[in-house]
Order: sequence, then structure tokens, then C-alpha cells
Amino acid sequence: MDIQDERRRLLEVESGDQNPTGLMSEQDAYLSKVKNGKLYLATLCSVLGPMSFGFVLGYSSPAIPELTKISNPHLRLNDDQASWFGSIVTVGAAVGGLLGGWMVEKIGRKLSLMLCALPFVFGFTIIIAAQNIWMFYVGRVLTGLASGVTSLVVPLYISETAHEKVRGMLGSCVQLMVVTGIMGVYLAGLFMDWRWLAICCSIPPTLLMVSMCFMPETPRYLLSKGKRREAENVLQYLRGPDAPVEWECARIEEGSSFHLSDLKDPGIYKPLVIGVMLMVFQQMTGINAIMFYAENIFRQAHFENSGLASVIVALIQVVFTAIAALIMDKAGRKILLVISGVAMMISTTTFGVYFYLIPKPPSTPSPLDLLTAAGVEPHSDLTWLALASMAIFISGFAIGWGPIPWLIMSEVIPIRVRGFAGAAVVISNWGMAFIITKTFQNMMDSLTSAGTFWLFSCMCALNIVFTIFFIPETKGKTLEQIEAIFKGTSGP
Repeated sequence: MDIQDERRRLLEVESGDQNPTGLMSEQDAYLSKVKNGKLYLATLCSVLGPMSFGFVLGYSSPAIPELTKISNPHLRLNDDQASWFGSIVTVGAAVGGLLGGWMVEKIGRKLSLMLCALPFVFGFTIIIAAQNIWMFYVGRVLTGLASGVTSLVVPLYISETAHEKVRGMLGSCVQLMVVTGIMGVYLAGLFMDWRWLAICCSIPPTLLMVSMCFMPETPRYLLSKGKRREAENVLQYLRGPDAPVEWECARIEEGSSFHLSDLKDPGIYKPLVIGVMLMVFQQMTGINAIMFYAENIFRQAHFENSGLASVIVALIQVVFTAIAALIMDKAGRKILLVISGVAMMISTTTFGVYFYLIPKPPSTPSPLDLLTAAGVEPHSDLTWLALASMAIFISGFAIGWGPIPWLIMSEVIPIRVRGFAGAAVVISNWGMAFIITKTFQNMMDSLTSAGTFWLFSCMCALNIVFTIFFIPETKGKTLEQIEAIFKGTSGP
């Protein structure tokens, strides 16, 4: 069967386009018939996963200060235990990435997303019922496991259900809901103790499991399993009754499977390397270390109400991530990554200057007590610099290096290798997150606060160089066209 002839025939019949010459006119004719309401609904249900993931990331920031002072000696955290409480979630997430890679291939995207709600709920339940510190650790590992699965499955689910006109916007909603979850838990932490906070954190994953029962599997996964009729039904649901979905099925139909020997194929190893490096560079900006220990950073910067300052930072992140989602399909991925990298490089350099200029205490008994020793006061005319630097960093991260690596990962990896490659990308992200968050306090101690932020600034400079020379622009391209770029052929 001649696929190109079938495409033109379907579009001429269904859309009445008098000149469907070339792919773009075919796409425009097809997309003019598409209705996005059901697609938006499916995306809304799926991003309850990233919201749960954001609750997990943000939970440690308000909980750690309370747990280090709690009256119960069996639950009280010392500095080392507090560090593990914040960072051990990334160990679970790395394992979750590996598990998620297996799940998406064996049981599909939808069921994987539903099942990942269970460790979210079980993990927070264990934290709520904790009688000792080890129960905290088990709960954090389980919620981390769920976060790892979610961080792989949801971007794939959205990229495989969305069409190219809205894929950037909808893909950016993953990070938008992560930062919304972080802001929500920071805000709730101002009014709730750590147990009630954990109870609230278990609500989004419960809603995720229920709502996904009514959402479809992705058409690309169904086609990869030879279920064309089911895929057409799903596409009709997602695109509306007037869309000629047979054309889209013909465009995305996939018949091959993945073998390790395929890693020699540039169409596979190039996007895999790009995906891994994006995640490594994302974590090397220091974002997770900064968010995990946001309150402590502001305490070191001498802000009296560090909890409120953290809420303000999270709100800035939500606003700029929303802006990124709105302009993603117009501005493009590459330019936003460069702008983001420049903003983070400048802000981390400035933050380092702030910590360099303020008076130093005679000793630093603990990284968490750094710059808060008795009698040490900041220059009154410099306190604004810390908050401004943090705000610029968070807004810069939110507009580029926050949402875009996950979006590009879901766009560039070919469907037949998404389980294996997706797992590798997620593991690299969470492995680096563990290294950075676990060593953050040690860096603050050995390199000083100024040296640590200057190190992050150098990493941001490397991000910019990597983006300019190695990242392809994926704006407005179908997943099949993107795959063809790496193969060095023309897309369908």
C-alpha cells in the first residue's frame, strides 16, 4: 500500500482541501478538523501525577525544620538524617525510572500511570504512621519510586496523545504541575504540621488513579502492539468526530521492535545521548538542592520568615512555568533553553557574590547553621540581593531548563525504544539529583556558600554551550519528522 497516496485520498475526501500538496498542507487540512477538548481532559488527568511528584519534592522543605525540633526523640532528625530525608527520595526515583521503563512497554502508559499512584499513597501513609526515623526513610523511598515512574510515563503519555500544534504547551504542563505541587506544599506547610501535610499530599495521587480509569491508552502504544482499530477509536475520541484519523494512523504506524544492537543506529543513540545529557545538565544547575533546602538557604541569607520566602519563590516558579507553556510552541525549545541558561548563570553568580560579601561567623558547626551564628548580621543594603538572585534563578529555570528537558525527552526518543531509553534518561536525572542533593550541604561546608553557587554558575555556562551546539529544534514537527532528523532522512 502506498502510504502517501492513502494520506492524500483521505484528506481530499474528508477535508475538501483542493491543494493538499506536501506534508504541511496535509497536516493543516487534518488539524483544521481536530477538536482538542478531550485531549485537554486526558492531559489534565495525567498531570495529577506530576502534581503528586511536586508534593514529594516540596515536602522536605517545610517538614525538615519541624522534624529537627520535634519533642519525640524517636522521630527527631539530626543534620545527617535530615540530609537523607531530603535526598533519599531521589534513590527511589532512580529505581522508579528503571521500573517505569519496563512498565510502559509491558502494560502500557495508562496502566503504568494508574499503578504509580499506589506507592505515592502507601509512602505518605507510612510517613503519617511513622514511629521511628526508618519509617520516614521507607515512606520517602516509596514516594520517590512513584515519582520516578511518573516522571517517565506522563511525558510519554502526553507526547503520544497530543498533536504537534499543542504538544509543546501540553508537554510543559508536566513541569507546571510539578511546581504547582511544590508551591502547594510550601503554602500548606505554613499552616499544617508534618503529619497533616502528608495527609494532604496523598490526595492528588488518589484522584490520579480514579480519573485515569476513564482516560484512553495512547494510540502510538496501541499501534505498536498491532491494535489499529483500538488506536483509531482512541484517536477519534482525542481528535473529535470530524477528524480523518485513518490518516494519522497511517502516519504513525510502527512495526519494528527494539534490540540492543539497535544502539548502533544514530536514530537511536543520538536522541538517547541528548536526553541523558539534558537531564544531567538540568540537575547540575543545582535546582533540586536549592528547592529541597529552600528554607535553610533563606535562613542562611538572614530572612526571618524563610517559610514565606519559599512560598514566594514557588509562586514565581509557577508563573514563569505557565508563561513557558504558553509560548513554547511559538518561541521554540532551543531559544528558551539559552535564555534560561543565561538567567541562571547570572543569578547564581550574583548569589555567590552576596554570600562572599556578607560577614562570616568565626566557625561553622553545621552547614544548616551556616551564617546564622550569634552576632552575625548581614549588610542591610545587601539582603535584597539574595532574594532577587533566587527569584531570577527560579524564573530562569522555570522558563526553560525546568520543562523543556522532559518535553524534548518525550519528543526525540523513538517509540520502539521508549521503555529502554526513557528509563536510562530518568535514571540519569534522578541519579544526578541524588548526588547533588546529598552533597549540597558538604559543598556549602567545604567550598563555602559563595563557592557552591559559583560552581552552579559554571554548570549553567556549560548548559548554554551544549544547547547551542547539540540540541535540535523540535517546534512544529511531528514525532516522525523528529525521528527522521536523527536518521538523516526526510520525515513522513
